Amino acid sequence: MISAELAYNHLSREELLLTVVELKHELDQLKRLVFGSRHERFVPAVAHEQLALELAVEKVETPAATSVETIAYTRKKKEATEKIPTGRMKLPAHLPREQVILVPQQDVSGMKKIGEEITEELERIPGKLFVRQYVRPKYAKPQGEGVVIADLPARPIDKGIAGPGLLAQIVIDKYTDHLPIHRQLQRFEREGIRLSSSTLTGWISGTCALLEPLYDTLKKEILSTQYLQADETPIKVLDRDKKGTTHRGYHWVYHAPEERLVLFDYREGRGREGPTEVLKDFRGYLQADGYAVYEDFEKKRGITVLNCMAHARRKFDEAKANDLARAEYALTEIHKLYAIERQLRNEGLTTAQRYNLRQQKSLPLLNDLKNWMLENYKSVLPKSTIGQALHYSLERFDKLMLYCADGKLEIDNNLIENAIRPVAIGRKNYLFAGSHQGARRAAMLYSFLGTCKINEVNPFEWLRATLAKIPTYPVNQLTDLLPRKM
Repeated sequence: MISAELAYNHLSREELLLTVVELKHELDQLKRLVFGSRHERFVPAVAHEQLALELAVEKVETPAATSVETIAYTRKKKEATEKIPTGRMKLPAHLPREQVILVPQQDVSGMKKIGEEITEELERIPGKLFVRQYVRPKYAKPQGEGVVIADLPARPIDKGIAGPGLLAQIVIDKYTDHLPIHRQLQRFEREGIRLSSSTLTGWISGTCALLEPLYDTLKKEILSTQYLQADETPIKVLDRDKKGTTHRGYHWVYHAPEERLVLFDYREGRGREGPTEVLKDFRGYLQADGYAVYEDFEKKRGITVLNCMAHARRKFDEAKANDLARAEYALTEIHKLYAIERQLRNEGLTTAQRYNLRQQKSLPLLNDLKNWMLENYKSVLPKSTIGQALHYSLERFDKLMLYCADGKLEIDNNLIENAIRPVAIGRKNYLFAGSHQGARRAAMLYSFLGTCKINEVNPFEWLRATLAKIPTYPVNQLTDLLPRKM
């Protein structure tokens, strides 16, 4: 067996340098994973007088000096009512008040009341289970013609004992607050109610069956838009055929920024079959990362693919340990682009105004950055981290610039990544879905709860009201029940 030292003797100097660069990158990524911050927003360094350690393996030539552009914008001043209080928080007026009158112990006879002092205390009574009884008097018709009795109102689960509020709370606890079923059972037991995990799982299944027509309505609504952001995230699913193992499934997520809707679609794999089926009738802009499955949609008539600047920025952030000068230059220029995007949001510009400002400010920056990348790519090792970052961006640069072509488009996919975040948190708590069907139910619920979050709708109040209405709601009016319609 040839030793590692003897094996390396057969490598060329360039191969050895590349090996060292790759190993340093792997070490840097591991350190970031264990010790570092995941925050990617780049703040350009200004303290140039500080000393730096020259540890990079590859000889780095400092890019030619470029002119510095100062980007300024006007930010709307918040009204006085929006000022964040620095003292004791004023309690919201909508909360119910319970008055406790405290009278002095001494005799106040003959004294004149000149006012009163009110001190408020925020208190909470834990949620309590209660039983709702439907009492229906029965009346016998004359001459034995039958019995008259009122009909029961429609209930979420026919012949089930769970009301809409209880079902809503179980769903919110698991899929919004990430409380696994076994912990919910423990809480019920503390209140004197013993339930089985199969009962709660059955209630969630029944809730999803009731919501399925609304999920189909949400899918039609979101796919009828002209601009979608797409991404995917893994989820572990218990493998029934191999005891003790899990299958790696995927939630494919589609977000419509203008309509403020989000759709989760579960698939057993990461292949193109899922998005191909879902997006078969979609026409418009599709924004995604550089995953090859999305690139296939460029060949589909009526779909224009654009890429995500945040993914390109991430590549240069990872390349700082390899080539600090080039990586920081690219990050600084990307930082200028994001400063313009913050200006658009803070000023609340219209679609047309967003387009005009980007054409005026963003497009020249992008053209200069592309030219810089083309020039510097000639001077780096293609397989080095900085070389890979440059290659990733150059290969997709036209699609990275495409957001400037229409004011409704976004610079990146961060909005959809925010929608995915609850799934990642949930994975840490309940670890896996019990079956593929369970993962599909989770996708349905994440779609509704994610849409609630985007529209700042209270998910519990929405779900409780929807479960009470939907059993008898007209199918052709289901769009009225979507969270954004409340």
